[in-house]
Amino acid sequence: MEERQWWKESVVYEIYPRSFKDSNGDGVGDLGGILEKLDYLEELGVETLWITPVYSSPNADYGYDIRDHYRIAGEYGSMADFELLLDEIHKRGMKLLMDLVVNHTSDEHPWFIEARSSADNPYRDYYIWRPGKEDGSPPNNWLSYLGESVWTYDPHTREYYFHLYSRRQPDLNWDNPKVRREMRNIIRFWLDKGIDGFRIDAVNVISKESDLPDAERSPEEKLQANGEPHYKNGPNIHTYLKELHEVFSQYPIVTAGETSSVTIDDVKRYTSPEQKELDMVLMIEASKIADPEHDMWEEKQWTLTELKSIVKNWQQELHGQGWIGLYLSNHDHPRLVSYLGHEGEYREASAKLLATLLLTLRGTPFIYQGEELGMTNADHLQGIEDFKEQQALAYFRTMVLDKGHDEDQIMQRIRRKSRDNARTPLQWENSREAGFTDGIPWMPVNPNYKEIHAAGQLQDNRSVLNYYKRMIALRRANRALVYGCYTPLLEEHEQLLIYKREYEDEQWLIIMNFSEVEVELELSPELIAYWKNGDRELLIHNYEEERMMTDETIQGGCQLKPYEAMVWR
Repeated sequence: MEERQWWKESVVYEIYPRSFKDSNGDGVGDLGGILEKLDYLEELGVETLWITPVYSSPNADYGYDIRDHYRIAGEYGSMADFELLLDEIHKRGMKLLMDLVVNHTSDEHPWFIEARSSADNPYRDYYIWRPGKEDGSPPNNWLSYLGESVWTYDPHTREYYFHLYSRRQPDLNWDNPKVRREMRNIIRFWLDKGIDGFRIDAVNVISKESDLPDAERSPEEKLQANGEPHYKNGPNIHTYLKELHEVFSQYPIVTAGETSSVTIDDVKRYTSPEQKELDMVLMIEASKIADPEHDMWEEKQWTLTELKSIVKNWQQELHGQGWIGLYLSNHDHPRLVSYLGHEGEYREASAKLLATLLLTLRGTPFIYQGEELGMTNADHLQGIEDFKEQQALAYFRTMVLDKGHDEDQIMQRIRRKSRDNARTPLQWENSREAGFTDGIPWMPVNPNYKEIHAAGQLQDNRSVLNYYKRMIALRRANRALVYGCYTPLLEEHEQLLIYKREYEDEQWLIIMNFSEVEVELELSPELIAYWKNGDRELLIHNYEEERMMTDETIQGGCQLKPYEAMVWR
């Protein structure tokens, strides 16, 4: 029997504070704005909130470049504001997760300022420094996540420092015990405040091979190459996580690690209770289903059978041996409806279908702000000057300015795939700036706020928002949707996603049409027999009209509407 845990049965709601709600009119969302909307979140039914970094930061990467781990950024409020928010969250019986950024700091962090001041400074070894090769070129040929070298030359000390992300985000040297001690102190500071756990950013890249060798280059790679084999799930990662767990285990919390390029065996090792490392890892594969391997900015056509294969793999292979956090989009990915659903006529139906998928799978669901409204990509962001996130700006610089690729083609990719799509302000109401701010928003509001906004959906029982409420309540009330085993049906069908969830004496059937055309539901004799086995009840359905499915219609076949979704018990 699966051990019950509060964090397995919880539904998590991710807040990107900068774009959630502005309470003081400066155009930037803040802690006061989150406080204003706690009743909304409580009514939605989510029990756990995860807020992305609100620590002091110069905002080269909007909070993921931390300048001071012990201070709240001024644009978000004060430590007193944070403590008030935490208290109000707990008064409502809800929990709060913070983002723990362990791989890097800002280049404005006091540790790095000291480290680059001289080669013999005591903080020098807090980061990764190397001399260049004999010809003065960088120490190795690895490519950063921004498409540039992972090395930046520091003329003052005549060495290069290492950064997997921006040059404004130097990587910490986790092989230094002092760094690990500093990180444990930071963790204790926030846990002593009373928070309920951490989402741990980029956790499986903290341990690098110490010799930092050149990586093999593929034909497409001219100067730099993919160094991931030398730092993903690195040589000392499990040792370092066990050290952190010694702190985590002293508090009644949850730890959710952001990991990528992991196998099922990796996840089992990270999350097995016996290993004493993490409680769960966040499943990332489904959110990148449309990314080609050689260039994430290009778009490839995905198939439903690909998605089915990913879901089956994680649902079945990990059953009873590990735990995952489920998400289909977040602050680092385009809007869910825009890449897995339908932006036009069937936006609402597809948004509800995707909610059905997310909330009927085994694992802890993570809902990103605005998903519950069916928000879409930011089509109003057109030229490169409209974009703010550093990956998009770096891609434009590399592809257009450095390599001379066609600007229109590159901008088309950026408009579809940029992280800014997910970061436009939340659409609260049909009023100026969507009710997000009384001032000028830090990023323009999506013009479709006049049709897509929370105030209107709260009043409409058929809205995407109210469907999310019903789905969340359904999951919270039924352990079968949390712990039940997963069995796929019609696995080769390219339009229908159907699976069973079974737990103790309960049997559930989830039926979804992942297409914009009507599809005939043709069931196998096995499924017909399963359908007829005892009483059945349609618990939720994403179309307004009642769905009657009798034995006769099932046996004779019935038509599923575009993006129709049903949950039967």
